[in-house]
Amino acid sequence: MKKFINHVDDFLAESLAGFAAAHSDLVILNQDPLFVRRKTLKRGKVALISGGGSGHEPLHCGFVGYGMLDAACPGQVFTSPTPDQMLAAAKAADTGAGTLFIVKNYSGDLMNFEMSSEMSELPNAMVLINDDVAVENSSYTTGRRGVAGAVIVEKLVGSLAESGADLEQCKVFGDRINKQTATMGVAFSSCTVPAAGTPTFKIGDDEIEIGVGIHGEPGRRRARHAAADAIAGELLTSIVADVKPKADSQLLVLINGLGGTPLGELYLLFNSTRLWLQQRDFNIARVQVGSLTTSLEMAGASITLCVLDEEMMRHWDSPVHTPSLRWSV
Repeated sequence: MKKFINHVDDFLAESLAGFAAAHSDLVILNQDPLFVRRKTLKRGKVALISGGGSGHEPLHCGFVGYGMLDAACPGQVFTSPTPDQMLAAAKAADTGAGTLFIVKNYSGDLMNFEMSSEMSELPNAMVLINDDVAVENSSYTTGRRGVAGAVIVEKLVGSLAESGADLEQCKVFGDRINKQTATMGVAFSSCTVPAAGTPTFKIGDDEIEIGVGIHGEPGRRRARHAAADAIAGELLTSIVADVKPKADSQLLVLINGLGGTPLGELYLLFNSTRLWLQQRDFNIARVQVGSLTTSLEMAGASITLCVLDEEMMRHWDSPVHTPSLRWSV
C-alpha cells in the first residue's frame, strides 16, 4: 500500500485537519464529536445535514457552504458516522427552521440517521438517496444504493433552503429530485482501504466491473474491457430505462470520476454519453464533469442523469460557494 499517510489510525483526523485549514474561510471543524460546519450560518434557514463514511471526497464535507450543506458528519473510511455526530452537527447548525437529513441508502448510515432523527429535539425530516440502478440489494444496503445523485440533491435542495423554503418544502423537493435521478458506475480497478492495506477486490487487467458500488461492492457483471462508447451505452441503457425521460425532457448529466480516472478520460466519457443521448433525441440541458463522489483511488466512473423541470434547473444554476463546488450567476 502506497499512500500519503503517517499512521493508519490518524488518517481521517489528519485529513480533516488539512481540509479545515485549507478552507478556513468557509468551514469550521468540530473535533469531538467530529463534524464540519458551515462557518457563516443564515438565521431562519432550514439546516441541511449529510454525511457518511470517508473515502468519497469531496462528498460530503466538500459541499458544506453557501447553497449546499450546513454541516457534514464524516465517519471512518467506508464506515457510517455515529448518531452523536449527527445530533451535535444538527444542534450546531440549527438557526430555528428545523433540520433536513440527507442520507445515502446504506444500512449503517440509514440506521444512525434514523436514530438521530428520533433522538433530536429539533423539528427534522429526512431525504433518502437511492439513485444507483445497478443492483436492488447488496451487502451494504436494503434496496438501491445511494451514490453520486447525492451531489445533485444537496445542490438543488441547498438552493431551495437558501431561498427561504420551509422544512416540508425542502423534504418534498428532495424526494422529487431523487425520484428523477439515476446513476450507474463502472470500475477498472479496486481501491485500498488504509486500515485493510490490501485491495478490496481482485480484477484482471482486461476486466471491468459493470455496476460497481462506491465501496467496491460487486455490480451486475464482470466483463471484458471495451470501448468507451460501448461502456457508456450499457450504463445509459439501464439509467434511461429507470428514469424514463420523455423525448423533450431536459437532462442534467453528471459524469463522476471514482478517484483514479484522469479528467481527460471523464470528458471523453461525456462525449460518448452526449452522442448516445443525442442519437435518441434527448436534450442535455446542464453538464457537470469531475470527481465528486469517489471511492479512494478506484479507477472508473459513473454516469448520472437527472430529469430536470424549470424549478430544478433554476436551483441548479443558482450561486453556490463550497470548497469543492462553486459558481456565481
